[in-house]
Amino acid sequence: MDKAGLTALKPKRVIDARWTPCPGPLLEAKDGIGHLKEGDVLEIRSHDPGAPGDISAWARKTGHEFLGFITSQGCDRIFIRKKNHL
Repeated sequence: MDKAGLTALKPKRVIDARWTPCPGPLLEAKDGIGHLKEGDVLEIRSHDPGAPGDISAWARKTGHEFLGFITSQGCDRIFIRKKNHL
């Protein structure tokens, strides 16, 4: 998804993990996605430069959709769409 598309997203939940050291943002994402319904979007905000790659790899591994990330408001804003799991 391009930057304009990511900026226009309305996440169901936003997690502020900006001051959380690695692996905090990933752990917050794992917990946060569990509170959402299929199709809902989760946004994780982080200063950790490794967080976009870590969260992207985790999303692929678990079947969620990594939508991308943008740098905005002084941090990375990472977006994931929850997929249904059987």
